[in-house]
Amino acid sequence: MSIGTPLSPSATRVLLLGSGELGKEVTIALQRLGVETIAVDRYADAPAMQVAHRSHVVDMTDPAAVRAVVEAERPHLVVPEIEAIATEALLAIEAEGLATVIPTARTTALTMNREGIRRLAAEEVGLPTSPYRFADSAEELAAGAEAVGFPCVVKPVMSSSGKGQSVVRSAEDVAGAWAYAAAGGRVDSGRVIVEGFVDFDYEITQLTVRAVGASGEVETFFCDPIGHRQVDGDYVESWQPQAMSEAALAAARDQAERITGALGGRGLFGVELFVRGDEVIFSEVSPRPHDTGLVTLATQRQNEFELHARAILGLPVDPTLRRPGASAVVYGGLEAVGIAFEGVAEALAVPESDLRLFGKPESFTRRRMGVAVAGGDTTDEARARATEAASRVHPVASGGAVS
Repeated sequence: MSIGTPLSPSATRVLLLGSGELGKEVTIALQRLGVETIAVDRYADAPAMQVAHRSHVVDMTDPAAVRAVVEAERPHLVVPEIEAIATEALLAIEAEGLATVIPTARTTALTMNREGIRRLAAEEVGLPTSPYRFADSAEELAAGAEAVGFPCVVKPVMSSSGKGQSVVRSAEDVAGAWAYAAAGGRVDSGRVIVEGFVDFDYEITQLTVRAVGASGEVETFFCDPIGHRQVDGDYVESWQPQAMSEAALAAARDQAERITGALGGRGLFGVELFVRGDEVIFSEVSPRPHDTGLVTLATQRQNEFELHARAILGLPVDPTLRRPGASAVVYGGLEAVGIAFEGVAEALAVPESDLRLFGKPESFTRRRMGVAVAGGDTTDEARARATEAASRVHPVASGGAVS
């Protein structure tokens, strides 16, 4: 693909469906390569909208609305950045040649729904996974939990960042888990997955890039594995590289290559895996930059956003690790609009540290409002620095309270 000049008839146009903090970094990476960017989200002034050439507020679960914005903007590439999208519209858009969907419309549809990707991974590709069942009611959930055993994990089939996810330790917890999943799903499909609990040593994100290689064909490239810590299904810190045995690393990359190959297309994928000794168990895959991959802002020659931008444009990629690093989340800590951040100078005084304050217009107590990243001679040193930098940032109310 040749790249034109933004805001001219020759422009290469990329439309992002979803404009959060990850989409913002992708937008910046695309603009550095001379791409015209259009940011779309369900609310105004989302992070990527603040840097894109144009933006639209759209209900992305409405097929007609998705199609209308694509017809109006005529992008060359449509890049889904979140789960809650009317995938039937993307399938039609791709089939009619209106735009190329990244990585493909089929992949987007499969990975937006935990049922689609779990069945592909376990039943078609043959990857090892935890035992699982799907349920359409609290009664079916109770039966599924009994089948996979306690404790188990319940998740909406469509959600992200741990929303609606809970651990069920006994039959008495089932009703609460069903209600919590219904409230936390991106789209209320009334369907959940219940997974047997995996007793793992640690979990990783294996960032995997499908990009045009020296052969002129799409090849698979791997970043160094990323370790991360989650609380209630939501990542709070990550580090790279995660130390693991040669056998486990080989298994992780084999599984990542198999699942991303089955999905197809170009771009960066975040493959989540559980590791127990040399054994690797597949968890999930996202066909886009991953929140735990924010650490690559401090670690890699090309961060995950640059890798994604290059891959989707058909350009060469280089996932080389430059230095160990870590990331730590900055939470809102309060519910308010137009918050301010104190302690920024103090955070940036931490050696080898940097900040990304996302610019989200509305803060919630557990909403990610920023991230600190840091490098170090070891991941332990980097983790300590990132955690210290994040702890020095203090969100404070400066506008009106959320009504």
